[in-house]
Amino acid sequence: MAKTKVKPGTAKTNRKQSARNSDAARDYGADKIQVLQGLEAVRKRPGMYIGSTGARGLHHLVYEVVDNAVDEAMAGFCDEISVIISADSQVRVEDNGRGFPVDIHPTEKKPGVEVAMTTLHAGGKFDHSSYKVSGGLHGVGVSVVNALSEWLEVEVMRDGKTYHQRYERGNKASELNIVGDTDDTGTIVRFRPDPDIFPDLDYQYDTLVSRLRELAFLNAGVRITITDERGEKTKNGEFQYDGGLVEFVKYLNRNKKAIHSKSMTVNTTRDEVEVECAIQYNESYTETLLTFVNNINTTHEGGTHLSGFKAALTRTLNAYAHDRNLFKKAEFSLSGDDVREGLTAVLSVKVMEPQFEGQTKTKLGNSEVRGIVEAAMNEALGSWLEENPSAARALITKAMQAARAREAARKARDLTRKKSGLDTGVLPGKLADCSIDDPSLSELYLVEGDSAGGSAKMGRDRNYQAILPLRGKILNTIKARVDKVLSNEEIRTIITAIGTGFGEDEFELDDARYNKIIIMCDADVDGAHIRTLLLTFFFRWMKELIEAERIYIAQPPLYRVWKGKKEFYAYDDAERDRAIERLGGNGVNVQRYKGLGEMNPDQLWKTTMDPASRTIQKVTMEDETLVRELFDELMGEEVEPRKKFIKEYARFVRNLDV
Repeated sequence: MAKTKVKPGTAKTNRKQSARNSDAARDYGADKIQVLQGLEAVRKRPGMYIGSTGARGLHHLVYEVVDNAVDEAMAGFCDEISVIISADSQVRVEDNGRGFPVDIHPTEKKPGVEVAMTTLHAGGKFDHSSYKVSGGLHGVGVSVVNALSEWLEVEVMRDGKTYHQRYERGNKASELNIVGDTDDTGTIVRFRPDPDIFPDLDYQYDTLVSRLRELAFLNAGVRITITDERGEKTKNGEFQYDGGLVEFVKYLNRNKKAIHSKSMTVNTTRDEVEVECAIQYNESYTETLLTFVNNINTTHEGGTHLSGFKAALTRTLNAYAHDRNLFKKAEFSLSGDDVREGLTAVLSVKVMEPQFEGQTKTKLGNSEVRGIVEAAMNEALGSWLEENPSAARALITKAMQAARAREAARKARDLTRKKSGLDTGVLPGKLADCSIDDPSLSELYLVEGDSAGGSAKMGRDRNYQAILPLRGKILNTIKARVDKVLSNEEIRTIITAIGTGFGEDEFELDDARYNKIIIMCDADVDGAHIRTLLLTFFFRWMKELIEAERIYIAQPPLYRVWKGKKEFYAYDDAERDRAIERLGGNGVNVQRYKGLGEMNPDQLWKTTMDPASRTIQKVTMEDETLVRELFDELMGEEVEPRKKFIKEYARFVRNLDV
């Protein structure tokens, strides 16, 4: 695991010590805590504050506490953060920042830490003399963590003393007491999520690691550690990157071949907006572009900073190529998609008053930021291209190849309109469509093989269930340009059947002909591979379907167990054994399904297609960066990452066809 250690006495440590002793540190008191509103409805409607009470909301509790520590780091007062997950799902987050204010708030007449812990949207983030920029402001505050925890304890080290206070389900359970002396400063928050709120308290280590690693990249020099004490063996992670975004890009490109070894970087401040960016191109056909505002991941919805970045990238590369007559035709120009093929970039901006919009409130709306980012990128990228002519030519060449592929794809669309129905209202001939006209009520089954497709067509409910049989394995779209993708007949058929169009410029979710798209493959190795190829295609070219939670995976049974007229269907060996036991053991028949085609239409309906009895898994994307890394690892050009993955996870395989 990549990590970089900072030696004692470095400039970073000295800056931190200096910041601690500065006027800002001394002036950070309870009067800086501004109260916006109370904390009434959090426990009644937790989804309004943390998104859900599922895995996403559970992990959000940790992020809120960690964000407080990161805000201290951005202000220059903290360089170490640790997270510990204990065996009983307790979470401990510690930082070496200034420590929560403990003096009495001028209007609330309570210690500052108590105000922050018990009042929604109360904190130093609203006072710019305490925090110039903040990511925590975008969240809902540590008070929501307190409200949704069975118990929470806070320990504050500051002014030579250690203070302690306990809360239970958001209510104060003890006064703020001095429990000792200390020479340290910082805050320790311990909490246990309330099982009355969260049905599952199982934190995913990899999910937490992904976010903590991301924060370490975004805050150069800050050391973040995680310890997971659950299970037989303790897991540990340590992240510290003095190179910041440059190391982030290098990490994202670790399974790809870079076109140029030295990243292009931007690091500037204009009109109180900090702009930091790192860019490195690789030989792949995919784009990895991550954006952040005050450490908040805005990759999903983007905003004005992303618009400025894209405009600058397209304009600067076109200007460079035109000035050097690299295009054969004077009127030729590269599109945004062309110049972003093979791009890996991380853009991070710090804004004093961020305005967030969009469905999940992660779309930056500040209009002035676009011009600031665009100007900074134009200047830095132009200089980099001048200073690295061989790399510049390689990038232009790759972009021109992408442009030719885009043009070939356009011609392929035109030539195959009548044949495949792509871009027209003509549906594929092998699609057995449903009769209902309301897309919100209809389902499309993508079925592996003609045999299973035939059973599905006979077993389905024709009113709302459509069947599209797929022959063989589709193209691995991670390794292909758009023209090759569209030359694949099965992919063209899928695109036409779904009806949304294809690619960033054409996709329209509102045009989807089905509310659910259900992947139904055999429960064997080949079926798993086909399922993975389909998910790869949807992630690469129709990601909006995943984000809208329209993609599902059918779960066909592995066994049919019966005796006389009694029968059970089992989805694993343990369930099979329980079924055999329930039927008395002797004279029990067991059938192992090798494929969907072995099922009669009524069996397929009963087990896999009937909404009243079927089991289907919704495909969601909690962490897009983590998902992208997994697809690159499993489906990318490099073989070694796949070997490593297989060696690491082979012991967890339960059903293997040999």
